[in-house]
Amino acid sequence: MIEIHVPDALVESQHLYAGEAGRAFIAGLPDLAARTLERWELTPVGGSMHGMAALVLPVERADGSPAVVKFQVLDEETEGEPVALRVWDGDGAVRLLDHDATTGTMLLERAGDGQELTRSAEAGRDAARRGVVVLAELLARLTAGPAPAGMRTLGDIAGQMLDDTPAALKEIADPAERALVARCADAVREVVGEPGDRMLHWDLHFDNVLAAEREPWLAIDPKPLAGDPGFDLWPGLNNLFDPDDVRWRFDAMTEVLGLERGRALAWTLGRVLQNVLWEVEDGRALPAEDLELARRLLGRPL
Repeated sequence: MIEIHVPDALVESQHLYAGEAGRAFIAGLPDLAARTLERWELTPVGGSMHGMAALVLPVERADGSPAVVKFQVLDEETEGEPVALRVWDGDGAVRLLDHDATTGTMLLERAGDGQELTRSAEAGRDAARRGVVVLAELLARLTAGPAPAGMRTLGDIAGQMLDDTPAALKEIADPAERALVARCADAVREVVGEPGDRMLHWDLHFDNVLAAEREPWLAIDPKPLAGDPGFDLWPGLNNLFDPDDVRWRFDAMTEVLGLERGRALAWTLGRVLQNVLWEVEDGRALPAEDLELARRLLGRPL
């Protein structure tokens, strides 16, 4: 049986952030990986890769074609990933080749050399702007169609955020920060009744876009939900954060996606609110870059 090394950083992140489910996932990962490789007749061909929540193994299939296997905890965020990948069917995203619904394990198309868009975008402001346009062009394709029935919805998420806001505001000591977060909640309140039905990626940042052969760039790692595409802009505004470039990025992304700017602003402020609520819940400092992003977007009329 093939032995799989589980990186220490993945072990630490799962133990820290995923609780009992993360610990169980890590404990069972070597056996799960070995069984999966045997079941799908896969041969490992390189070192493993990982983020905070998943282990990815480059493999070769029985017919010699390249692929990767992705192992991750099955939860409300990850359970929709194979659904979204099937809907997109390779149009702007990697293809799903096989899937084990019981464990959430996926066999995926291997995207070229695996170089993230981050590497290209790090070369300065012009390069970052080109990266933002790549994100927007991918989002325009990925969010073009409706999400299938049963997908978690932005309406439910936004409603819960608004329910949680009053208690969170009481925990924010700084009056200016508290007022800014309240403005974000007010913006969400204006649009929560029309949350949209498009298929959203939710997490399309530079590291989740890979250089490929059949297309220049392909998206990976969606955390999909049904909603308004404006909710998908935040990663492109926050990546390699440049406060002086926030307005340019917002203008460019809304133009490429053809979004109504007022609604796009409201849902972007909704992402700021979501991040603030998470930090307050976990007893951490408020996300300074998110607050500055909100200030910049609210600083002048659209």
